[in-house]
Amino acid sequence: MIRSVVRGFGAHLPEQIMKNSDFEGVVDTSDEWIVQRTGIRQRHIAGEGETTASLGEMAARQALDRANMTPADIDLIICATSTPDNTFPATAVNIQNRLGMHHGVAFDLQAVCSGFIFAVATADSYIKSGLAKRVLVIGAETFSRILDWNDRTTCVLFGDGAGAIVLEAAEGDGSNADRGVLTAHLRSDGAHREKLYVDGGPSTTGTVGHLRMQGREVFKHAVGMITDVIEAAYAATGLGSDDIDWFVPHQANRRIIDASARKLGIDDAKVVVTVDHHGNTSAASIPLALAEAAADGRIKQGDLVLLEAMGGGFTWGSVLLRW
Repeated sequence: MIRSVVRGFGAHLPEQIMKNSDFEGVVDTSDEWIVQRTGIRQRHIAGEGETTASLGEMAARQALDRANMTPADIDLIICATSTPDNTFPATAVNIQNRLGMHHGVAFDLQAVCSGFIFAVATADSYIKSGLAKRVLVIGAETFSRILDWNDRTTCVLFGDGAGAIVLEAAEGDGSNADRGVLTAHLRSDGAHREKLYVDGGPSTTGTVGHLRMQGREVFKHAVGMITDVIEAAYAATGLGSDDIDWFVPHQANRRIIDASARKLGIDDAKVVVTVDHHGNTSAASIPLALAEAAADGRIKQGDLVLLEAMGGGFTWGSVLLRW
């Protein structure tokens, strides 16, 4: 059968770093308060001239270089983002143009923090159906542009950045030993909209709006929803937590990450954590964490890697793949 195999990975972060101490005096908070509740110590903030597309382009170029490919080799670009450069055209089309690519297809996918998971699942479907052979999957965000910097409960949580992978069609024997995406499971439930959303938009207020979150409500649902889609992945493959080499969760909150790993019985040593120095970068968080762990040698070819995320809406999903 056809599998979608990771051939390259990349990441890019803005140069500007904002530490927890930088918030002191701006809002009523402290480094101790932020670390205790979230595990975050710093985050990157996009500066003048840096946009979701520019960050995505840099991550994409890294991924292509590591895959020993050029834009000419790519059939499809999917950019997962909730902070596009423009209402339209899609940020993916912008990235396509920045890469000098004038063929194929490019589109955005919006599932907030679950966006990269949804994008990988979509790319996998394109590859398995024969509609694409090589797909550039990007998660890119500039969440700093939609934050209310007077709201201490949200402004300290988020950062900017981009990550990318190149997926390529390859033949497998249909077993769990195959390299590539083994299974993906996606969910959404719009009844939870008010718990995490942006209070603006072209069709409602005509403004960009600001992020609003009921933190306790999100935390209350997160671990159960994450467990749901991971257990679905285990059921589909017959694998379990003991088989996992690396768990790469969405980097929203250290307490959610720890609680999820604990409930699933995943050893702490197998958990990739970047939330301390990236903050929550929404759709960019998983590809950024993947790129960091692969670049430093933790994630190696043949490793079984479990990805999961939950985002506003709510949306949530998992991908199980062999690197």
